[in-house]
Amino acid sequence: MDAIIVKDLTKRFNGFTAVDHINFTVKKGIIYGFLGPNGAGKTTTLRMLSTVLRPTEGTAEVLGYDIVRQKRRVRKVIGLVPEETGVYDRLTPVENLLFYGKLWGMEEEELKERIKELLERLSLWEKRDELAGKLSKGMKRKLAFARAIIHNPPVLFLDEPTLGVDVMSAREIREMIKEIVREDRTVVLSSHNLWEVQNLCSELSIINEGKIIYSGSIENLERISKSKELEEIFVRLIRGEVA
Repeated sequence: MDAIIVKDLTKRFNGFTAVDHINFTVKKGIIYGFLGPNGAGKTTTLRMLSTVLRPTEGTAEVLGYDIVRQKRRVRKVIGLVPEETGVYDRLTPVENLLFYGKLWGMEEEELKERIKELLERLSLWEKRDELAGKLSKGMKRKLAFARAIIHNPPVLFLDEPTLGVDVMSAREIREMIKEIVREDRTVVLSSHNLWEVQNLCSELSIINEGKIIYSGSIENLERISKSKELEEIFVRLIRGEVA
C-alpha cells in the first residue's frame, strides 16, 4: 500500500512557480528521502502535504485522504517537524508537549509518561521546567521532534530534524526514526545531511527548480550514476551530468 500519492502537485506565488507539477509515491512503512538544493521546492512541498499550504494545482493523498478536500483527516494522521520549530517560547518543554498531546486527545496519565520518555531520550529532561525561549536552537529542534511524534502518528514529515542538534541527540533521533518505521509507519525526511539520508532512506525523490529530477530507490540511483556516494550523485544530478 502507498502511504502518500502525489499527483501533479503545483504551487505558485505571485506568478513564481515554486513547485511544478510533481508526481511521486511513498510506500507505507519506509523512510523516504526528499532532497534538493536551497529554494528547490522541498519545504513548500512538505507544507502542502501537511496541509499548511493549499496547492495551486494538483493534489496528493496521505493514507487515502485528499490534502485539499479532507485536510482535517490528513492532520489527524500526520506529525510534522517544520523548517522553523514553532515551539511556544513562553511555555516549558513539558507544557509544550502537554498542550499538543491534549490537542490529539491523549489521556493525561499516558501523556505524562510519554512526555517523560521523550524528554529523557532526547536529553531534555533536565530542561523540562525552563521556558522554551531560553533553550538553544538545537534543543528547540529536539523539542519540535518530540512534539511531532508525541501521539505516534502513522505518517511523519521531517524537515531537517537533526539540524543544529548535538551528535548524541542526532544519533538518538535517527534511532527513533528507525523504530517508527519498524512499527510499519512512514517517514518523509528532508535533509541536507546526505550521509543521514543515505543511511536511513531506501527510496527518495530529488527536486530542483520545482521539478522532480529523480524518484526511485537509492540502489537504482547508485547503479545509473555508477557511484556509491550520494553527495557526488546529488551534485552531478543537479548539474545535469547524470541523465
